[in-house]
Amino acid sequence: MSGPKHKVVHRERENQGKFERPTNNVSKTHRRSKDKKLRAGLKKIDDQYKDAVSSAAATQYLLPESAGFLEAEDEMEKTFKVKQSEIKDNVDIATANKALDLSLKEFGPYSVNFTRNGTHLLIAGRKGHVASMDWRKGELRAELNVNESCFAATYLQNEQFFAVAQKKYTFIYDHEGVELHRLKQHIEARHLEFLPYHYLLVTAGETGWLKYQDVSTGQLVSEWPTKCGPTTAMTQNPWNAMIHLGHNNGTVSLWSPSMPEPLVKLLAARGPVTDIAIDRGGHYMVTTGADKSMKIWDIRNFKELHTVQNLPTPASNVAISDTGLIAVSRGPHVTVWKDALSAAKISKPCLGSRGDPSRNTPYISHLFAGNRVNDMAFVPFEDLLGVGHSIGVTNLIIPGAGEANFDALEANPYETKKQRQEQEVRTLLNKLPADTIALDPNVIGTVDNRASGTRLTAKDLAEITNQSLDKAKGNNDIPSIRPDVKGKNSGLRGFLRKKTQNVVDDRKLRVQKQLEKEREGRKKRVRQGQHHTEEAEDAVEQALSRFR
Repeated sequence: MSGPKHKVVHRERENQGKFERPTNNVSKTHRRSKDKKLRAGLKKIDDQYKDAVSSAAATQYLLPESAGFLEAEDEMEKTFKVKQSEIKDNVDIATANKALDLSLKEFGPYSVNFTRNGTHLLIAGRKGHVASMDWRKGELRAELNVNESCFAATYLQNEQFFAVAQKKYTFIYDHEGVELHRLKQHIEARHLEFLPYHYLLVTAGETGWLKYQDVSTGQLVSEWPTKCGPTTAMTQNPWNAMIHLGHNNGTVSLWSPSMPEPLVKLLAARGPVTDIAIDRGGHYMVTTGADKSMKIWDIRNFKELHTVQNLPTPASNVAISDTGLIAVSRGPHVTVWKDALSAAKISKPCLGSRGDPSRNTPYISHLFAGNRVNDMAFVPFEDLLGVGHSIGVTNLIIPGAGEANFDALEANPYETKKQRQEQEVRTLLNKLPADTIALDPNVIGTVDNRASGTRLTAKDLAEITNQSLDKAKGNNDIPSIRPDVKGKNSGLRGFLRKKTQNVVDDRKLRVQKQLEKEREGRKKRVRQGQHHTEEAEDAVEQALSRFR
């Protein structure tokens, strides 16, 4: 005889609040459900959620590493005046060796992309040079020249595959540079994003269409016209997998593959949007425009936190690190701000102190003299900022930019070949459907309070079924005979093709007879038209015969 079951008591921890879901908790819905089976299932999900939160809060005490930043000794000293050469001389040898500088003067400017665990670097030159490498070991994995323009490149689920947006089509290559697929439906793409939990490759560009391609099945999930002309900027929200697009009219639109219209549209600039960046938590967004503006948004309530209108030149790129550092490039300049993702007034980014020590002046600044920055990306789990410019690729050392502790089950910087293979299989088994992408992912697994009012009753369903049966019995769904319509546009032909393709019954025979009548009527109209043409010609001849 088994003993009594003891209820598991979750002890509240001090740091548990930062791991809680923001809203729409499952525990708030399972108590209101009247269905016993549904209530038990929701209660089970709620217990699993509490276990996960408690374990995450307990694990934080064991994290060994912490992020370190540059600290000024007094108010007169500014960290942005520290040069990269001085930082290299004062850091350890391993970090100094990671600050690579690739001189590639022939095929620039270059765009950069890193894998999710930060081990591999993908570079794409505008003039066709594409290379994939393990940048930490200095091993070149693949290098090719496609002999046409390349505008963007991104890794897919891992470093084994990558996609390149070329002059007309988008191509997928393997880790050795062998062409695997040519995506003919993705024409003139200029921006690429990969959604790792949904296995979706997202493209946008000159055509003004947003397209989602499932790389695990090869199917085109959806394609929507943005109706705003060419797309000037694109990024993804890591929290809810929404795609943020920037347009020439200064708006930023939020898209989901299941909706033909943008879910949110907001005005971010008075000119074209040059770039968009979103932090890892999915709470803040930074936009830059051709009107020399930079704006910081809280996208939980779509509120504008800070606006910088006085940039010396328009910003071309923006990136946000795992620890919340904002990097902005404008021409040859790269500027990094710290503690700017906050609603406090002292957090507003400023280019100079103007005698006020409380102003948020730049954290790090660097100048690529006689050069122009084309792309930027922070290296995951490293204090590095990868910069692609006109004459190559450079890694800048940004102290405190990388996440100090990593989850090896999520993204492991030290994973082996076997671990990579197992991770790929695991992510494929746990792949999320494309229609789960929503503004608030917490609604999945909860009870919709409107369900009782919107759900059809058995009587309503019976009425709809009877109406469809009556329509079929009375042959009201069969199109009428229209001799004035061309044969390929005939409604009867479409009815036979779609409704009764492999069925032979009285309805099909009746439709075939009506189709024969329609063809005869169409031939009769043609003959009548020819007869009218001949009569008109005779009348013209009689009128002109008097002048002979």
